[in-house]
Amino acid sequence: MSAARLASRDRVQAPFGRRAVPVTGRDRLGPYVVLGCEDLAGPRPQAGQFYMLAASARWGGGAAERPFLPRAFSVLRAPLGSDRLEFLLHDVGPGTNRLCELDEGDGLQILGPLGVGFRSPRGDRRPLLAGGGVGIAPLAILQDEFAAARGVEEPVPALLGFRDADHARGAALLAAAAVATDDGGAGHHGPVTDLLLDELHREPRTEVYACGPPAMLEAVRMICAERGVPVQLALESGMACGFGACFGCVVETHEGFIRLCVDGPVLDGDRLPAVIA
Repeated sequence: MSAARLASRDRVQAPFGRRAVPVTGRDRLGPYVVLGCEDLAGPRPQAGQFYMLAASARWGGGAAERPFLPRAFSVLRAPLGSDRLEFLLHDVGPGTNRLCELDEGDGLQILGPLGVGFRSPRGDRRPLLAGGGVGIAPLAILQDEFAAARGVEEPVPALLGFRDADHARGAALLAAAAVATDDGGAGHHGPVTDLLLDELHREPRTEVYACGPPAMLEAVRMICAERGVPVQLALESGMACGFGACFGCVVETHEGFIRLCVDGPVLDGDRLPAVIA
């Protein structure tokens, strides 16, 4: 894929309706689970797009086994020339707990790819990736896409923040990543924005691509705004449908309120008054 094509393409549209796919692999990195599946019927997603996931069996809770809503996950990896999709999961509740239990041969219900993904940098700016926690997921496929578009072996630099050394094991999903941890257990002791400030000081002709917790994204947005650095933010929000019907993922922009699942999740930072109130 050429750099010009990466910059100008429209979103990849999802086939209508959920489809059942087999789980083809499950790996663990610290507290994270990398779940792989084979999607023969869907198109290859763009970096930054997401899928709605649900387990094919036992997708519910409580005495009446009331069904859970599907959970939204950014694509972690979609290798070129393959039907394989990978997602990065973190067990933080009943839905993610059930998804983390899935293993090879189990069934998975997917809907996607959905939403708007990342674009190429403007002009001659250098791309720089900044992620936090499970938000590193869309940066892995983005790093892959930049490598394919640029035709160079040196990976786009990635700055990744985690709470501790155990969570920082997720950094292995990206090439040559610089790591920061809140407790100093691995890499730089402090927030990932410390690394970002250093990088922008060395090379201000940069475009930043970020995904992570809202507080981290707001800090990244403010740093970039103060320095006139363009930034593309993959925002997180609770999503129930993925098609914009439920209005559960509405966020405020300078132009008004938008539905993140159809107008995002990737937004330019200068469109937002703030990531968090």
